Amino acid sequence: MLRVLLLGLKNFFNDLWNTRYVEVAKGEFLPIKLPERNFVIVRDGKEDWSVGFICPCGCHRKIELLLITDTDPHWIITVDSKKRPTLYPSIWLKNGCRSHFWVKRGKIVWV
Repeated sequence: MLRVLLLGLKNFFNDLWNTRYVEVAKGEFLPIKLPERNFVIVRDGKEDWSVGFICPCGCHRKIELLLITDTDPHWIITVDSKKRPTLYPSIWLKNGCRSHFWVKRGKIVWV
């Protein structure tokens, strides 16, 4: 019984640590320094322009994805009531670390 309880606690804290959340920056540009784990949405008035974050592979690359539907490519972000982001489509870096992943409910899902 104790083993099951400890495993449950381990899973809870592991899930908590691996979840990423959304912060909002007002203006037209990403902040120079991004949070280590969380995503930052750039919002000007009521319009979301882009989302930025540090590459989850550990290479520390700054990633900025456009959210404006008039641009190509662009991404769609949804944020749930717990501030967990979901991005569509996947993120596939063509150079550098060449990471390919989805962001679903604040989790990184590697492809």
